Amino acid sequence: MASEETKPIVVAPPDKNKIKKIWYTALFLGVITGIEFVFAFTMAAGPLRTAIFIGLTLVKAFYIVSEFMHLKYEVKVLIWSILVPTIFIVWLLLALLIEGEAIFMVRY
Repeated sequence: MASEETKPIVVAPPDKNKIKKIWYTALFLGVITGIEFVFAFTMAAGPLRTAIFIGLTLVKAFYIVSEFMHLKYEVKVLIWSILVPTIFIVWLLLALLIEGEAIFMVRY
């Protein structure tokens, strides 16, 4: 083990553009989260507040997927093959919630 050569570690200089993009992403997500907190503490609970939360969550989810999963740089067909089923799943969840509430109201 003593005869092994150690190679010096070469550190690349920091890339200013990448650092700026990371801070922009953190700031954008922080602002959206701040807006969610403002709505959470200032609005009464109801369907409008829920819709606002869902909309802002979808904006954050889209931004996270596009930046951190690098989907923004992929082929458009791949983006649509992920986006369309997601839209249908969200639609299914909303339809089930609305119908479930209607059945609950009729029953009780």
